Amino acid sequence: MKLTFLGGTGTVTGSKYLLEHEGRRLLVDCGLFQGLKQLRLRNWDSFPVLPSSIDAVVLTHAHLDHSGYLPRLVRQGFRGRIHATPGTRALCSLLLADSGRLLEEEADYANRHGFSKHQPALPLYTEQAAREAMEHFSTRDFDRGFEPIPGVRVVYRRAGHLLGAASVRVEWDGRSLLFSGDLGRGNDLLMRPPEAPEAADWVVMESTYGDRPHAAGDAMVAIAEVINRTASRGGVLVVPAFAVGRAQTLMWIVAELRRQRRIANVPVYLNSPMAAEATRIYVDHPGEHRLGAGECQVMARAAHIVDSVEESKRLNLLSEPAVIISASGMASGGRVLHHLKAYAPDPKNGILFVGFQAAGTRGAAMLAGAPTVKIHGEQVPVRAELTHLDVLSAHADRDELLAWAGALPAAPRQIFVTHGEPVAADALRQAIEERHHWPCTVPEYRDTVNL
Repeated sequence: MKLTFLGGTGTVTGSKYLLEHEGRRLLVDCGLFQGLKQLRLRNWDSFPVLPSSIDAVVLTHAHLDHSGYLPRLVRQGFRGRIHATPGTRALCSLLLADSGRLLEEEADYANRHGFSKHQPALPLYTEQAAREAMEHFSTRDFDRGFEPIPGVRVVYRRAGHLLGAASVRVEWDGRSLLFSGDLGRGNDLLMRPPEAPEAADWVVMESTYGDRPHAAGDAMVAIAEVINRTASRGGVLVVPAFAVGRAQTLMWIVAELRRQRRIANVPVYLNSPMAAEATRIYVDHPGEHRLGAGECQVMARAAHIVDSVEESKRLNLLSEPAVIISASGMASGGRVLHHLKAYAPDPKNGILFVGFQAAGTRGAAMLAGAPTVKIHGEQVPVRAELTHLDVLSAHADRDELLAWAGALPAAPRQIFVTHGEPVAADALRQAIEERHHWPCTVPEYRDTVNL
């Protein structure tokens, strides 16, 4: 078995791992590169191997940094099956189509306003391409092995993190390789904790928070404070949030804070067309999260869901206090960019980041103190109050990652630390080596190893 790292190295985006065995090719994850321009440009490069030569794809979960390249892979000639858990398939049907639609909207906006260097600006893929990619999906249950290619068996185990998220154990010829996928947390408000790992000869392990623990604190208290503080100034609070998962957690918190009368009576808007359908998906998968059907309905009613572009534009003209939750979570695209243009320049307003901000994203730039950020070709002043809370992170932190690795029943031959910024990945490597004395490396882009 040969393993090649085609993404998720030196970055938390673009996860792609190519396995080659007896003339067959299996791709584990197929994510978009995001953040720094030199990473995003990889999305436009020719795929490192012919997509038509890949026999199957196995997804760990639905987030775009793990699934978002699929429509382009299919358009370039991939004809195999895409294997996913039921929850992952359901969420991909939303996220991929929405991604294609947003890419089309952004290209159209760039063409109409003339700020793109390309004439005309083109989307990486379209909504139609995303829908065509969904025709390749096959649903696979947790804990039931399947063979995506001959001689290779795959088993999904629950990873927490997001509805449908899985760790992936690959078995062949008496050997095994375990992909952690993105690991969740033990105390997540919505998702159940990840399952303990099984023994494996080799482990590919994420390291998003490999260099630090999450801040201690109560998310309910922190969010109530920032909402009330912004409202007291007469301002609008903009919350960039991933449309599936993080947005639902925020809505649940808002619902609870209202029930307890701990926040000001201000309107809350969820500017994400997929929110209602995403909530139905949560209702349809009760075994994977902590909320019952009734609690899911309470969560859904916590915010006014904005469906139309016209209504989205009207949100930029608010004169009274309000909360706007909108994608994307790192302010890398989507409708939230228009809200940031409208509200970031005024110090009475607030911007609340509730998750990890990858290097090169607008979110990371703002939190680093950038006085302006470039949006739609123009520099937008950042004068609004900035708040960053990582108590809501859906990723395991350093201590939780080490605990997951420490639960391996036997020492692996080697651990490959991926899906982290360079400092985080190397910090986790050092911690694992010091604690367990296991061989541990941080692979680089397009590195290949023989297993």
